[in-house]
Amino acid sequence: MKENNMPKLNIIVSHHLTQDEEIKRIRNLLNEMKTKYTDKISNWYEEWEGHVGKVHFSAMGFTVSGTLMVKKSQVEICGSLPFAAIF
Repeated sequence: MKENNMPKLNIIVSHHLTQDEEIKRIRNLLNEMKTKYTDKISNWYEEWEGHVGKVHFSAMGFTVSGTLMVKKSQVEICGSLPFAAIF
């Protein structure tokens, strides 16, 4: 099995909204991002199951993927970034 050596990104952001309202805002933000950067983003994949979203896309030739977990008072973002993105 090939090991994934891409750097990991883990962010926790507090919120004071309902989980459903937070998901609505995140999905709107993702849609705005897709629209604003349509010339730089390709292969967009987004899937939501309950309070967990998975996102995968390519940006400027790099692959980005992550999971968003919307909890009662925080959003946890866990993802993988291309090594070149950290410089």
